[in-house]
Amino acid sequence: MRQAPSVPAIRRDDLSGEAVRALLALHLAAMHANSPPGHIFALDLSGLRAPEVMVWTAWFGDDLAGIGALKLLGGDAGEIKSMRTDPGHLRKGVAAALLDHIIAEARGRGLARLSLETGSGPAFEPALGLYRARGFADGDPFAHYVRSDFNQFLHLTL
Repeated sequence: MRQAPSVPAIRRDDLSGEAVRALLALHLAAMHANSPPGHIFALDLSGLRAPEVMVWTAWFGDDLAGIGALKLLGGDAGEIKSMRTDPGHLRKGVAAALLDHIIAEARGRGLARLSLETGSGPAFEPALGLYRARGFADGDPFAHYVRSDFNQFLHLTL
């Protein structure tokens, strides 16, 4: 019997798979459940299919473990979007692998800064810990975002 890999395989994704769509639906539902109305900026399927967005999925064999995206903002800036680990794969390094892949892709594209917008509260703390561990620091709003009591903005200089 083959042992499952300890690090997920990261692949560019076209968002056509049923498992990927189900994980995106879970992500959007969680954003709605943990964010006040008017403060949900997660991209839906059509938003993730925009030409300036690249999506990757993480897999253990044929088992979807997570998803993450990079949105090019123009110039030398990018934004991390739609980071979500499947609940069956939490604490297995999935989000870290996806984040490291997105950071490497951003550097390879010559971006100077990666940013993200996220919420506040217990549901967001694990992701915030990961981002801060990778060097992201609190900062000002970017792109079209406006600061509120709920949202946070983090930036990483590449």
